[in-house]
Amino acid sequence: MLALITGASSGIGKQMAFYLSSLGYNLILVARRKEELEKIKKEIKTQVTIYSYDLLKENNVYELYEKVKKEEIDFLINNAGFGLFGKFIETDLQRELDMIDLNIKTYHILTKLFLKDFVKKDKGRILNVASAAGFLTGPNLSTYYATKNYITKLTIAIREELRQIKSKVKISALCPGPVATEFETTAKGKFLIQEFSAKNVAIYGINQALKNKGIIVPGFFTKLGLLLNRLLPWSLSAKITSKIQKRV
Repeated sequence: MLALITGASSGIGKQMAFYLSSLGYNLILVARRKEELEKIKKEIKTQVTIYSYDLLKENNVYELYEKVKKEEIDFLINNAGFGLFGKFIETDLQRELDMIDLNIKTYHILTKLFLKDFVKKDKGRILNVASAAGFLTGPNLSTYYATKNYITKLTIAIREELRQIKSKVKISALCPGPVATEFETTAKGKFLIQEFSAKNVAIYGINQALKNKGIIVPGFFTKLGLLLNRLLPWSLSAKITSKIQKRV
């Protein structure tokens, strides 16, 4: 069994690498920071191949695919991404465009390319790491929430298309609430509610994906919050969301 994980040098991606290795998976790990990937490789017992790519750059995404497309990959995990706190009129435009490239375009390209291969073989699994933000609007983190809405809805749509053609290929979206990772440091902000551990989210997400759960939401209170959100006017939902996060 072989899994490819993007954004594998830290946080959820790193913990997924360790957990999948414990399940017997060989790994292809992708991230910008080669030194961090090297450290992880030394600690993992199964076979690990690493690629240092900045997936913000579209040509790197295609180059990665070309390098691994002949491998018998069973499990693709799209995990690379980042956020940016701040008022929309104040946040840096180029940083937001970079976020759109990484959080949307990279997911979209890899999902499409690998999905076509998987469908031809009628086997394979994709897990898109999205967020509970994929069901919400997020003042002060607006572009990030919008990117996660894109990935969540895209995954749901593809899942239905696969059902319609009776494909054995599986696709899921992992939608956690705030997770204790490097996200807040990179995004220059803070969530004001309790965060999940990356390890617990990784294990739960992998286990549910292997059970073919379509939308994976760790934590009872996150599930409850998303359920209650469906009953709220969008304006009130946005006000509540804006209260649980701030720029620092």
